[in-house]
Amino acid sequence: MHVPTTQQTRLLVAAVCILVMVLVRQFGKQTVTGEPVAPAPGEAFRQRIVAVGDLHGDIHNAKKVFRMAGLIDKRDAWAAGSDIFVQTGDIVDRGGYAIDIYKMMQRLRGEAAAEGGKVVSVMGNHEFMNALSDWRYVTPLDIKQFGGSQQRREAMSIDGWLGQEWLANYSVTARVPMSPFPDAPTLSFTHGSLRPSFSNLTPYPDAINKLGHVLLTRAMTPPLAPPYPPNPYQGLPEGTTKDEQELYGGGGPLWARGLAEGPEDTVCKWAKEIKEKIGVRRIIGGHTPNFEHIVSRCDGQVIIIDTGISSAYGGVLSALEIIYTLTPVPDEDDDNNGHREDPLAPDQQAQSPMEVEPLLRQGGKYIEREEVYAIYEKHRQLLAREVQQIIL
Repeated sequence: MHVPTTQQTRLLVAAVCILVMVLVRQFGKQTVTGEPVAPAPGEAFRQRIVAVGDLHGDIHNAKKVFRMAGLIDKRDAWAAGSDIFVQTGDIVDRGGYAIDIYKMMQRLRGEAAAEGGKVVSVMGNHEFMNALSDWRYVTPLDIKQFGGSQQRREAMSIDGWLGQEWLANYSVTARVPMSPFPDAPTLSFTHGSLRPSFSNLTPYPDAINKLGHVLLTRAMTPPLAPPYPPNPYQGLPEGTTKDEQELYGGGGPLWARGLAEGPEDTVCKWAKEIKEKIGVRRIIGGHTPNFEHIVSRCDGQVIIIDTGISSAYGGVLSALEIIYTLTPVPDEDDDNNGHREDPLAPDQQAQSPMEVEPLLRQGGKYIEREEVYAIYEKHRQLLAREVQQIIL
């Protein structure tokens, strides 16, 4: 039996890689089936980021989505290694099991950190509503799961376990870098829409998150407002500033829907302005559901990931996946005598953020590849793909 030589194997792998690149370029936004993309041969660095939108108290569908996206295993334990998982808020209301989702997120945060991964949690308008005792969308089952109305309200105070979790590990917006290196491209995650005219858009994300933290602390500090209904709505707490009112208002990042619902020309103009102001590559949010699919606007500059996952809505199960890779480009004067490993060699594997430092050379040339997918129960759809050569 003829056994291919190492050189023949490398040539074959190179040819297959070139063919795959041609097919992806040809079919653009085609539907892609199968498991999450495995590391390509020769990648010096690979980071996977998964984002999930509004969950609204449905622990069953939340787990289905997390498994579908490769975040947890059959025992609900973290299974995504060094991946980054972003959840864009509205865990609470409409469904009955918000407490179970919050506790699962709390546990996954620690499990992910132990493996070099990360869980990023964004506050939704419904988190703030509950902190403000606005219980219009709270279900009787949800109250029961907390042990009663009083226990639920106390849990969402500065002394309660959930209130402390919100203050410690949740923010109104998040900037997530796609690599650990200086000047790495970043992604913006917010529950609602950002606006270029928002007073405290910059410095991003610190200005927004400081306002959110202060307002959340005010809302959860005794004396706590009684739940509405059945009691009258108390509104924002005493001492709330004008900037905090803007944050929680209809044009703020918790409630605004402009990037989701505005005309395409306006949205693309806003996206360009926002990206220039805050220095991110894509703007990702939830809040405005499309029950059939994740919405990509302006060639993937804006992505809305709320698909009504909760059975309260009956939308499709979905997650967003971003795969970012850096592949070394051999210098033109390199020879084939082993001075540098062939980037297409079958035994060259992508490295996690914890392992990558020894492999990357300052001033080295790399092919930067970013692929954005919508993940559904039976297929994955390519939403955007960018490839360019960079120097680190």
